[in-house]
Amino acid sequence: MSTRPRLLATLICISTLLFAACEGASNAGSAPASAPAQAYVPGFGEIMSFQQMRHMKLWFAGEAQNWPLAAYEVDELKEGFDDVVGYHPTLGKKPVAPRDLVPQLTTEPLDSLGAAVGRGDLHAFEAGFDALTRACNSCHQAMDFSFNQVQRPTSNPYADQVFSASR
Repeated sequence: MSTRPRLLATLICISTLLFAACEGASNAGSAPASAPAQAYVPGFGEIMSFQQMRHMKLWFAGEAQNWPLAAYEVDELKEGFDDVVGYHPTLGKKPVAPRDLVPQLTTEPLDSLGAAVGRGDLHAFEAGFDALTRACNSCHQAMDFSFNQVQRPTSNPYADQVFSASR
């Protein structure tokens, strides 16, 4: 295909996408007259996927002794667990409710981890990270998600983020 037809095809694709986006935007927020508007609620799995991301980033920040970033990730994990409990206090027919189990298992490890980060104590950070990881796996086990086990990350999936502390 020569350059001119390829350019025309590209412009048609872009125009189609823009039209679709504009059409979607004009209908955004408008529900049928008979249906009440509903707020977006993130799914349990979505929240937990973000928690897994934060868990990994926390590890790399702590190992690099980037304590401000590690403190940020600890706070984000706490907020994420609050979201789990707030949005999904119960979860289908699971044997234990997230509202009961999540705070019971995560509060102490996150507080200890936050204290280690605040002191800049690498040894205590590693022990605290491992305790949090065990808590996560205990929660997964109790809620019949034992097929989902987390561990210390072995490779960095965030090649675009600098974890070392700026000096």
